[in-house]
Amino acid sequence: MTEAVALITGASAGLGVDFARQLSARGRRLVLVARRKDRLDALAAQLGNARAVELDLSEPNAADKLMADLAAHGEHVDLLVNNAGFGLTGKFVGQDGKRLRQMIDLNCGLLTELAHAVMPGMIERNSGQILNVASTAAFQPGPGMAVYFATKAYVLSFSEALHEEVKGDGVTVSALCPGPTATEFGQVAGFGGHPVVDKMFMTSPEVVRIGLEGIDAGKAVVIPGFANKAGAQGHRFLPRSILRKIAGTIKL
Repeated sequence: MTEAVALITGASAGLGVDFARQLSARGRRLVLVARRKDRLDALAAQLGNARAVELDLSEPNAADKLMADLAAHGEHVDLLVNNAGFGLTGKFVGQDGKRLRQMIDLNCGLLTELAHAVMPGMIERNSGQILNVASTAAFQPGPGMAVYFATKAYVLSFSEALHEEVKGDGVTVSALCPGPTATEFGQVAGFGGHPVVDKMFMTSPEVVRIGLEGIDAGKAVVIPGFANKAGAQGHRFLPRSILRKIAGTIKL
């Protein structure tokens, strides 16, 4: 008999920390995964019902290593929060190619591998949830963050497709699409701020709360905040040529 756990990737900062805190408050047993062991250990100790796994999820075979670790501890995943990921700003031609590939592998590849690894067990148990963290960036191209926006478009499309595939099997797949959120993301990505974007910031705990409520309600796509919902619908009212220009005016 294995123990059910909520698996949170990218759990050492930002949304990952708040997913851990809010799920812990619900009484869930957690497995927290990230590179920064000191942060993970401190968070796990603070929560008391969490286990920390130090792992660089951008490395080859990371998903296999993580699943082997879970099996060795007698655990199965009944909630997967695919939160690990990062972005980069700047013109595509000037960015480091290896770092761009690492972003694609983490934001898309690892997310896909983990969903593929845990879904069969969820279907067999007729119960489970997969929450993939996308972004409002998924709804339009992003000059200046071309690859990042494209990775989030993949996450959104992938999540919506899986939602339909398994909704009759007791499994819910949702894409959480936050807009600007007060986390370390912008600093890591190299985003220096913008007057329009700065006014739209939501707090990380608020985004996480809405995301968890959304998947509990069985939603395929969860967009926190009225302004973000409205922005995500821009493609319904404006040509993509206009959306590209609008996104490109936000200098990164």
